[in-house]
Amino acid sequence: MHTVAVLALDQVIPFDLSVPIDTFGWARLPDGRPAYRVRVCSPPGEVSAGAGVFEVRAPHGLEALADADTIILPGVADPTVPLPPGVAEAVCAAAANGTRIASICVGAFVFAATGLLDGWRATTHWIAAADLAAMYPKVTVDPNVLYVDNGQFLTSAGAAAAMDMCLHMIRKDHGSAVAAHAARMSVMPLEREGGQAQFIVHDLPPAPAGGTLEPLLAWLEDHCDRDLTLDEIAAQARMSSRTLNRRFREQTGTTPLQWLHRARVRRAQYLLETTPYPVERIAAQAGFGSPTAFRERFRRVVGTSPQAYRRSFRSTGEGAGRAS
Repeated sequence: MHTVAVLALDQVIPFDLSVPIDTFGWARLPDGRPAYRVRVCSPPGEVSAGAGVFEVRAPHGLEALADADTIILPGVADPTVPLPPGVAEAVCAAAANGTRIASICVGAFVFAATGLLDGWRATTHWIAAADLAAMYPKVTVDPNVLYVDNGQFLTSAGAAAAMDMCLHMIRKDHGSAVAAHAARMSVMPLEREGGQAQFIVHDLPPAPAGGTLEPLLAWLEDHCDRDLTLDEIAAQARMSSRTLNRRFREQTGTTPLQWLHRARVRRAQYLLETTPYPVERIAAQAGFGSPTAFRERFRRVVGTSPQAYRRSFRSTGEGAGRAS
């Protein structure tokens, strides 16, 4: 089982600490088994969280980093504080063994302090980007993206961007179906606005658990290959088109037809990953009127062509999502 070690340093930001624990914890393989083993580790003794709001006693020490497949570096309240003894050495030793390392928000300062980000492109919370660039001039800081994937090393921006990055890693490790389930359990829309230059997992904006649109969303996903109109969707929901649009905005942040377009792209992504079908057949099975319309919509949403997507993700997903 893939082991994720989350490193809790003193003054760790609670949100940054909890996001990888929950997001990787939601991931389930097709047979229902957990996809990840998540461990929280720290230097010896208790560490404060939330600038002293509460204390954390991690069950694992720095030695757990050596056995991890992925190490997550959450942010701390004062990212300019020097690293505790042994932290940089443990992280660098893991990196030398090929361990994947990712930082969350101002955890990029922790990451950069190890020297591992020298020469790489990275991101952090926009409000701290200038400080990161000034403190670590060998790091190319990009404040305009949700996350940056350099392959072994990843960095994310603040807050919800940590979920984007974690779901992206799940997507690379186990495919879109596992990532989509983790996204829905996290009630996290993966289609985010922004100028990010890397692949982002594009999924359906989910409704909150128990939302009134859940049955309709399931029906739409099952029938996304049909040429549905707004009136037909409203009739299925047994409400007016105006009410349907309002409910969709409230519960998913988008419109019914936009949601349907993304459902079709998601189905196309799945078919590109798992079948050898030609693009023309996938376009029809995903509900697009023509291969041309399919290619245009796919490129607009995913940022690449169907064929390029297939080359990147068809087998294991290795190498996809990297910043360029």
